[in-house]
Amino acid sequence: MPESDRGMPEGADLGLARGTDFLHLDELLTPQERELRDGVRRWCDEAVVPAAQEWWEAARYPAEMLPGYAATRVAGASIEGYGCAGVSALADGVMCAELARGDGSIATFNAVHSGLAMTSVHLLGSEEQRQRWLPGMARVETVGAVALTEPTHGSDVVSMETRARRDGDHWVLDGAKRWIGNGSVADLVVVWARDDDGDVGGFVVEAPQELDGWDAQVIDGKISNRGVWQAHIRLDGVRVPADHRLAEARTFADTNRVLARSRQAVAWEAIGHAIAAYEGALTYALRREQFGRPLAKNQLVQDDLARMVTLITSMQLMCTRMSQLQDQGRCTIEHAAMAKLHTTTAAREVVATARDMLGGNGILLDHHVARHFADLEATYTYEGSRTVQSLLVGRAVTGTSAFR
Repeated sequence: MPESDRGMPEGADLGLARGTDFLHLDELLTPQERELRDGVRRWCDEAVVPAAQEWWEAARYPAEMLPGYAATRVAGASIEGYGCAGVSALADGVMCAELARGDGSIATFNAVHSGLAMTSVHLLGSEEQRQRWLPGMARVETVGAVALTEPTHGSDVVSMETRARRDGDHWVLDGAKRWIGNGSVADLVVVWARDDDGDVGGFVVEAPQELDGWDAQVIDGKISNRGVWQAHIRLDGVRVPADHRLAEARTFADTNRVLARSRQAVAWEAIGHAIAAYEGALTYALRREQFGRPLAKNQLVQDDLARMVTLITSMQLMCTRMSQLQDQGRCTIEHAAMAKLHTTTAAREVVATARDMLGGNGILLDHHVARHFADLEATYTYEGSRTVQSLLVGRAVTGTSAFR
């Protein structure tokens, strides 16, 4: 018997962990949505997971994965029309979780391309702008990014300094952006800036890498999501046609409409990381023999596994209700904030427990848990840190803002 299989109980089925659907929430999806979800899962299992270790360790952007990603139809999945799948917000979220279960870098690419860039165009663009840009983005022929965060404005991005001034039939952009996912490889970047009237707008920059005044440098030295590239971007007189300003992007409240949607996707991502870590820990506990018996036979290990799957189930329940509210047009930025606050915090406990359960093997990429342990740190912070989400919820329950 191979060493890796020693201690496996007779008849044990590792597939029981897959999906971690303890309360049968899968039944809420339509047959078509389950088919799409299963397609994402299959692609991740067959193409992403076997290769993720290599690009994570090398900090390499896996451009060769784009055709497979496009084929899953997860890009813009909940958008109706424009070549998108048009599924429910719940199905979209479950698909995002499956991507994260496969690899955090792929999930983050999707969060940027679909959750931020496509959502910006869909929510805030005119019908002509949607028709112009969304179909190519749905086919992933056009890779999208959103440039919002600045070097000195992260959580207080409302204080953004990037400026857009009108010059004839163009807007001219000046400033700097940081931590811009896909920023060095994108074909289309929505740059957020203040105009001369102080209004905040989203300006679509096409083929940015070819433009004068655009400089995007990849940020290296990361310990999370090493297979997706974030960029530090400098804009020095970048010229954008006047009709590239998103028609409905006029205030920071419009920006928040995008963030409310993208934070929902990030909340689901945390579930995917937690499920992957739980699956890895359960598999290891069933196979790993210590003191003459599998780890899974020990009470303390079963207590940890029970705690992990309970946390995952609570995360799924919260995100499911959040997505139902989204489909009803009732999900607010505070709902999304609470979901991200809970899922990223709970997932942090799950992946830490899984890493500990694997002992010394828990720090090796070979077992995948270490990768999710590291990648979740980015999920925990981006799209608003835990404390920012907490203050959004606090504002909702007290009626008083603690931001200023």
